Amino acid sequence: MRILSAGDIHGNKFLAQTLANKAQKEKADLVILCGDLIEEDSLENVLKPFKDKNIKTIFVHGNHESKASADFLSYINKAKLIHGHGVKYEDIGFFGCGSANIGIHGLTENEIFNTLEKAHQGISYLNKKIMVTHVHPANTKMEKFSKFVPGSTAVHEAIKKFKPDIVLCSHVHEAQGLEEFIDKTKIINVGPKGRIIDL
Repeated sequence: MRILSAGDIHGNKFLAQTLANKAQKEKADLVILCGDLIEEDSLENVLKPFKDKNIKTIFVHGNHESKASADFLSYINKAKLIHGHGVKYEDIGFFGCGSANIGIHGLTENEIFNTLEKAHQGISYLNKKIMVTHVHPANTKMEKFSKFVPGSTAVHEAIKKFKPDIVLCSHVHEAQGLEEFIDKTKIINVGPKGRIIDL
């Protein structure tokens, strides 16, 4: 399976179209978006380019959009919001939690962990699992790229407990492209330019 993953589009229609074009050119089977897709004052439909190209898309929301906005984007674009849910494509399970531990739409660390735990239940039987979050885990290199955007202790705890093969996140723009490991789990900060990942 080939995936294009990106985050932090922040309502940029040109960037969304560029990513959709890249997904099509690279023959991505699935697009995974890691939140902060819109700005609440604009509500641009940045998922439309993926829908227009008939590219299967799953996503979580970030701390810049509400869950209600994410639900609306999901509905009008037939994209799958995996906040608190697990989905299976081929033999791979994807589960996620949107938002972050800061901001007006922020969640507490307990809420983040509980959401990931609930999402994981549906795909726990699968051997290969990908966890999708907006916020990055605490106690990582990517956390050090920002003095005001803390990593999530709950995401770190979920990695330790559920042992996903890969975690896809964004949130810290300066850490775009950074890869690191917690135990055997690879964490990738995909950023707005997007990453092609072959599974």
